[in-house]
Amino acid sequence: MLTFHKMTAPDQIAVTASLAQEIWNEHFIHIISQGQIDYMLEKFQSVDAMTKQISDGYEYYLFLEDGQPVGYFAVQPQKDCTLYLSKLYLLKAHRGKGYARQAFEEIKAIAAGNNLKQIWLTVNIHNHDTIAVYKRFGMTLLRTQVVGIGNGYVMDDEVYGYEM
Repeated sequence: MLTFHKMTAPDQIAVTASLAQEIWNEHFIHIISQGQIDYMLEKFQSVDAMTKQISDGYEYYLFLEDGQPVGYFAVQPQKDCTLYLSKLYLLKAHRGKGYARQAFEEIKAIAAGNNLKQIWLTVNIHNHDTIAVYKRFGMTLLRTQVVGIGNGYVMDDEVYGYEM
């Protein structure tokens, strides 16, 4: 059985950072360089980064399958009445089980509970499998963007939205 648990405690954040290390090194190595993976993990997915994001209004949720962590997502309500889906990651062994769809339903409930009008996210333009999943959820392409993230790296993304 899959459940979602909102994270607040330092040990939960450490578990999530560990999941990020495993997921990113397995999934993104065919999309971006190892150097960029390492940089982005430290900048966005480390314990310190997640702790700061939570203090800035992000909400992190662990996916638990029978009590074991198998993935996570993070959202941040925006001032424009939208919900930014910052992260949605699953361990490889747990993909294809419908867990991403269950997470998206949870995310939609969070948006609805906060009277938000849209969910939006960014995804690497070369992350084709993930883009296909988001399209199956009913998300539509809003625009493309290239954003510098420091150290000479950019995020070359598509931005998708889901109207509530």
